[in-house]
Amino acid sequence: MLDDRSKLLLKALVERYIADGQPVGSRTLSKASGLDLSPATIRNVMSDLEDLGLIVSPHTSAGRIPTARGYRLFVDTMLTVQRGQIAAQSLAPDQPQKVISNAANLLSSLSQFVGVVMTPRRSSVFRHIEFLRLSERRLLVIIVSPEGDVQNRVIFTEVDYSQEQLVEAASFLNSHYIGLTIEQVRERLQREVESLRSEIASLMQAAVAASSDAMSETQDEVVISGERNLLAVSDFSNDMGHLRRAFELFEQKAQLMRLLDIAGQADGVRIFIGGESKIIPFEDLSIVSAPYEVDGQVVGTLGVIGPTRMAYDRMIQIVDITSKLVSNALSHHK
Repeated sequence: MLDDRSKLLLKALVERYIADGQPVGSRTLSKASGLDLSPATIRNVMSDLEDLGLIVSPHTSAGRIPTARGYRLFVDTMLTVQRGQIAAQSLAPDQPQKVISNAANLLSSLSQFVGVVMTPRRSSVFRHIEFLRLSERRLLVIIVSPEGDVQNRVIFTEVDYSQEQLVEAASFLNSHYIGLTIEQVRERLQREVESLRSEIASLMQAAVAASSDAMSETQDEVVISGERNLLAVSDFSNDMGHLRRAFELFEQKAQLMRLLDIAGQADGVRIFIGGESKIIPFEDLSIVSAPYEVDGQVVGTLGVIGPTRMAYDRMIQIVDITSKLVSNALSHHK
């Protein structure tokens, strides 16, 4: 445990480094902390903080900078968020996908870093299904979700169905299986297949398989905005290796998806500091994230990705308020 003096000096050092991006020396720290301490006392405290792994000296003659562990202690115990009002932003909720892309742009423009939004997890429940004969043994399956999302899928069948048979099959599915998940429909069809005419049963099973594929394809997308902002961040522009690793993360998206999925399981704003997590192994990147909801249910996660040296208090405000804006826009969209 740190005493009050050590905490105050660590807080001052982190804040000064976030502001300037330069290693902080004892003279600068004495002024920033407002404590009436001798340079020797400050050096002793900094040495203790270094022994604890909270700060590190990048060069033998330079000042100190925070480590990931130092940032974590600062974020968890010393950060006080002044909740100013970010001007009410319109996310233009004319359609859910536009809300998501606007939110990513908003996060990026407010933070001047990278905005990321996981698209809402779509329901696997279907509200309506239709079949349209395109040509011999080639059909279009149209699936409408409860949210109004429409998915189209072309399937090929062993039998050439008439349009009357397609209408009959769609009518049966809409009458008996509406409101069930695709998995539940699949299970019931397997049990009830003997009571259905064989050609209609095979059509329904093919349609369910197509529906499952179509809905899974829309899952787990990430919208990213503002990657180029990192070019203006000295932490990255001075080290092309750092910049390359960041862009590889944005391109692959798989690691980012796992992180956002974990963040969505927490209440409120969550901070991932570079080097702490195996999911984001880059010491030079941090993510501030928060889940968003639709009608009280968490359906996705959004956040800001930037350098470990970021103004966390402001990022928390930006992410928290944007998550509320997105939740309101999507909940009011019907």
